[in-house]
Amino acid sequence: MSKTNMLKTLVSRNLKGDRVGIYSVCSANRYVLEAAMLTAKENESILLIEATCNQVNQDGGYTGMTPIDFVDYVADIAKQMAFNMSNIILGGDHLGPNPWKHLPAEEAMKKAINMVKNYVSSGFTKIHLDASMSCSDDPTPLNPNVIAERAALMCQAAESITLTKKPCYIIGTEVPVPGGAQEDLDELAVTKIDDLNQTINTHAELFKSLNIESALERVLGVVVQPGVEFDHASVIEYQPSKATELKNAIHQYDNIVFEAHSTDYQTEAGLTSLVQDHFAILKVGPGLSFAMREAVFSLSHIEDAWIEMEKRSNIRDVLENVMNTKPQYWTGYYHGIKEELEFARRFSFSDRIRYYWSDNEVEKSLATLIKNLTEKPAPLPLISQYFPSIYHDMRDNQCQLTPRDLLHRYIGIELGKYARACNQFGTER
Repeated sequence: MSKTNMLKTLVSRNLKGDRVGIYSVCSANRYVLEAAMLTAKENESILLIEATCNQVNQDGGYTGMTPIDFVDYVADIAKQMAFNMSNIILGGDHLGPNPWKHLPAEEAMKKAINMVKNYVSSGFTKIHLDASMSCSDDPTPLNPNVIAERAALMCQAAESITLTKKPCYIIGTEVPVPGGAQEDLDELAVTKIDDLNQTINTHAELFKSLNIESALERVLGVVVQPGVEFDHASVIEYQPSKATELKNAIHQYDNIVFEAHSTDYQTEAGLTSLVQDHFAILKVGPGLSFAMREAVFSLSHIEDAWIEMEKRSNIRDVLENVMNTKPQYWTGYYHGIKEELEFARRFSFSDRIRYYWSDNEVEKSLATLIKNLTEKPAPLPLISQYFPSIYHDMRDNQCQLTPRDLLHRYIGIELGKYARACNQFGTER
């Protein structure tokens, strides 16, 4: 079964009332991807991994990777983790002009179209077409018809790539641009039915006008706002009662489900309810790298209590110094007095710290931390103190976990919520 057909089958089952879905790991972090592969292998499920337009594009993005570089990167990790690449679906998230929105629309869209072609020709199966952001000569906000016109042009470009197996598409946007919420969460509202209908119908009309009507059969999802979001220190929980009309409205359309963004930090009960209400695709990114950051900080506290001072990585201080030296990834997001900024840099749910794990100085410090606690394993009392959720599993299984194991298992706890909510166990191939 092709990967597009895998997703189409899942969508069909969800719409018929089966509580099945798929979670999308939106991260380029090696430890997050390793943990995701371990979780999927344990559950015998497929794994959806997505890169955003800001992370990965023909100019390199902030990861320095082009689409084909990202494919090779994931394949390399899969090989090391003994995970079958045929069980990985790759997606492109928010593909559109966002990385070039400082340019005039015509120029930015040329780059966006080139990017979409790069993603599709590199083997990405799931393409989210998102042209909702205003460019330098655009009004704000953009007219929905203009957004749909630009999305259709990107779809036309994707369809022009000669492939035996064509990609599937996600349309629409009811979420912040890549990078996270900055607006007042008190103003958050569930998508209106009229807006849902306009998004789907306008895209359909424009696809037909460009003679790419066959692509409509591969539009599997529409991005809407179910009423979930997070900011630096708070989370809006999913309330099914507020999305009842929206949930029912999707049955007007054939084989389309909702894609929910910003599901990070939702409870397992909330995630389960989302899947039941046809939000069959759950996107998660910062919540996983936030879990990694928590695990690294816990390891660093163990290091402080267990490793000689002159050998320590001092990774928390290293991260703080690097973030202050290179503030471009957080200054537009965190505001306040000195103490508030320090707290946000380290602990914010927005997790801007995720942009710094690939910094050479940070990578070297993390390698030192892992080396220290590998060569001198932490005693059980420190594992109990800083990894209580894993400690009892170690005792029950009488196993010794390395620092890498602890990182993987801690991230895996968060992934487990999504796997159970999506019922991702032994997924039909």
